[in-house]
Amino acid sequence: QVQLVESGGGLVQTGGSLRLSCAASGGTLSNYHMGWFRQAPGKEREFVAAILRRGGTTPYADSVKGRFTISRDSAKNTVYLQMNSLKPEDTAVYYCAAGVTTTDMNYWGQGTQVTVSS
Repeated sequence: QVQLVESGGGLVQTGGSLRLSCAASGGTLSNYHMGWFRQAPGKEREFVAAILRRGGTTPYADSVKGRFTISRDSAKNTVYLQMNSLKPEDTAVYYCAAGVTTTDMNYWGQGTQVTVSS
């Protein structure tokens, strides 16, 4: 059973940066496709970014393209989401997830809150 723990969220001003981390236990992240998702208040959860099991990324969500970068450190069994040029509309709970396929994530973290003030 893979367990995922996100960290790195917080309060930041518009234009600022944060780096989210997703640490795994009970499994090797390089065996899974890894994704970041987010859910804003009153909205459905949405896809943000994904990194494939064998490397490479899927297209980012249009709303974050050019500002966010997903990466993986296999030695640390950790996936990151570098978020730059943050906007108030990026405010959400961010979740990382792991899946055997890119369309069905099997494991989810508990989420970390990101709040961007205007």
